[in-house]
Amino acid sequence: MKFTFAAPACLCLGMFILSSCGKKNFLDQTETTNLNEQTVFTDSARTVAFLTNIYIDIGFAESATRFGNGGLDASCDEAEPQKSATVTTSIQFATGTVNPTIISSDAWNLPYTNIRRVNQLLKHLPGAPIPPHIRNVMAAEARFLRAWYYAALLKHYGGIPLLGDAVYDVGDKIPSVRNTYKECVDYIVSECDAVAGSLPLVRIREDYGRASGGAALALKARVLLFAASPLFNGGGIEPGNNVTGYPDAVPERWKLAADAALAVMNKAAYSLNEDNTTAPGYGFYKLFTLRVNPEYILAKMQGGNRELESAWQPPSRNGAQGGFPYQEFVDAFSMANGLPITDPASGYNASDPYRNRDPRLAYSVIRDQMPLIQNTGLKEPVNIYLGPDGKGVSQDAVHAGTPTGYYTNKMLDENIAANFIHGSNRCFPLMRYAEVLLNFAEASNEYAGPTQEVYNAVELVRKRAGLQPYQLAAGLTKDQMREAIRAERRVELAFEGHRFWDVRRWKIAEQTENKQMTGMEIRRNGSTVTYTVFPVRKHNFRKAMYLWAIPQGETAKSPDLKQNPSW
Repeated sequence: MKFTFAAPACLCLGMFILSSCGKKNFLDQTETTNLNEQTVFTDSARTVAFLTNIYIDIGFAESATRFGNGGLDASCDEAEPQKSATVTTSIQFATGTVNPTIISSDAWNLPYTNIRRVNQLLKHLPGAPIPPHIRNVMAAEARFLRAWYYAALLKHYGGIPLLGDAVYDVGDKIPSVRNTYKECVDYIVSECDAVAGSLPLVRIREDYGRASGGAALALKARVLLFAASPLFNGGGIEPGNNVTGYPDAVPERWKLAADAALAVMNKAAYSLNEDNTTAPGYGFYKLFTLRVNPEYILAKMQGGNRELESAWQPPSRNGAQGGFPYQEFVDAFSMANGLPITDPASGYNASDPYRNRDPRLAYSVIRDQMPLIQNTGLKEPVNIYLGPDGKGVSQDAVHAGTPTGYYTNKMLDENIAANFIHGSNRCFPLMRYAEVLLNFAEASNEYAGPTQEVYNAVELVRKRAGLQPYQLAAGLTKDQMREAIRAERRVELAFEGHRFWDVRRWKIAEQTENKQMTGMEIRRNGSTVTYTVFPVRKHNFRKAMYLWAIPQGETAKSPDLKQNPSW
């Protein structure tokens, strides 16, 4: 079999221009052309640049426009995909029509391309003209990146072929037998363990954004959480298949995941970015605009950018190229008092549905009449409503600019519009401390029930969100705490690439992804405002969709590469 790799000319590093927080950083401009292994790895600067190049794809899976008209958010119950002239992977997942012939191949190609690059680097690094102490850190950094890309493969496909340190060329026969799920988990975890102590716990100054010891520990915790979850921990989609999961269910896997997350917490190197003084939940908003902050464990480093504004802001700001939040996502946010809107004691009023809600709602969703920056530098209300005649009053209106009545606001800088000439210094979060807290809470609750430590972890996230009171009800059962944690993950980690995977690893996608999804139509007639929920798209889910199909172009190359079940 021949995996789809970039040709050996991947040594041609090309140009990448990404700036940092006021100082030169490891993704600043590097330009090299017509290089080969000899010229790259006998030059210290080019060797470092080769390692830096491996970072460029680390956020591919979480991109808001990964599939051209949306990302993973628009492939699950978070958002509706933007209309497209072609059938994209996001639409295929939403409609249940995805298949090996048409599924995006990025999840297979990009990780294996970068794994090959890591192996090239590790092969030549011992002879590079670089001081030994720097070489050791670079080797650990590269091994982390390799583990990161294997983890991306694992969550997409289950067990995949592990290539070790070998460097295969285009004409070589590459091992194509898939390793078991256990072998893949053990390998990734062992690599994280091996490099965690060799890397600085956190990265600062010009090295900010590079892999750290904390990132290695957090990746280990995430992989073990997936491994302990129902889809993989003895509850796979095909009984007895040790490639798609563990054949046996072992509760202690939850403890391994909890302990791994606790190891990150005990380092005391990270904390939530909290500010409820400026406004309730303001720290949650501000976090995503801060290039350097105490919460990011690993981020996709970028220069000034407007990519999320272009994906999510309304057409009047030159946006609307990504997904649009569903009403079901909006309804997932509690009231400001922490009670779900379905609780009669919550104070929710369907005639004034956005009043007194969880502050994260306004920081995650753009709704009708929300003030939003324009390229004039002034904030103007977004006119999503319809008039009494049922017609929209602007290009941003429901059924015109947005198919759901909402736009996404998550991670957007309130001072940046997609039609600005300058951008935000924002970097996209790939692992952050709030996730670690929720990972710990989930794993601990599943193993030992709702202990005080579980309460503490969840309540830290709720406190930062600006909920009053932020405390959970006392005496929750294990099942009730499970639902509370899942609800918290849904709103805290929204649009960061988590929800798509969470509903799968919990094995609830057959419920969450087999639903009629809806939007909100607002009509205004003077001071009279009406709110009407309307159908947007019926989502369909098949059991095969718990794991991605390996692209047919790959399985056709070798009979040894077995397709996932039911594809």
